[in-house]
Amino acid sequence: MIILASRNAHKLTEVREILQPLVPELDGIDGAPDDIPEPVEDGRTFAENAVMKAQQIALRLGVPAIADDSGLCVDIMGGAPGIFSARWAGRHGDDLANLHLLLNQLDDVKGEDRTARFVCAAALALPDGTVVVEEGEMAGTLRYEPVGEGGFGYDPIFQPDGHDVTTAQLAPEEKNAISHRRKAFEALAPHIQRALEAE
Repeated sequence: MIILASRNAHKLTEVREILQPLVPELDGIDGAPDDIPEPVEDGRTFAENAVMKAQQIALRLGVPAIADDSGLCVDIMGGAPGIFSARWAGRHGDDLANLHLLLNQLDDVKGEDRTARFVCAAALALPDGTVVVEEGEMAGTLRYEPVGEGGFGYDPIFQPDGHDVTTAQLAPEEKNAISHRRKAFEALAPHIQRALEAE
């Protein structure tokens, strides 16, 4: 058994698809005890935050746990919003406010300087304290206006390299095939397999 340390339905769907058939029944923590608090993501990197989340669940429930932390890193902004991507506008999870604030901040920035990348750190934590982290990236450029109805977060303004549409215009399976999350969890998969075999 292995648990994804997240209550985010979008994330659970993506990670389930990525880890099939290795983890045929991946559950999130929605069914876990209510007294498991949301971890305070006060790490300085995506990796620190991912480890924090995975360790909390592995130690609390006594089973292997996986977690990730991810965000958008804009080159001309020195990698911001980075670990603050989900709360860039001040309130956690307000995707629309985050997106519009970022567009306003980049208002005078021209195409060749609008490069960015999505970064994901995926962590596996075992009840014995063992931790493994892998990272993945998806490079691209930022559009001037949102386009597309799919995805979430900054997807409507992110155009992956090699594509002429945003990630919000890609079908879920197309996005998942090239995503930063896929790359991170595919790199983590051999470690997950060893953990499952050892149980």
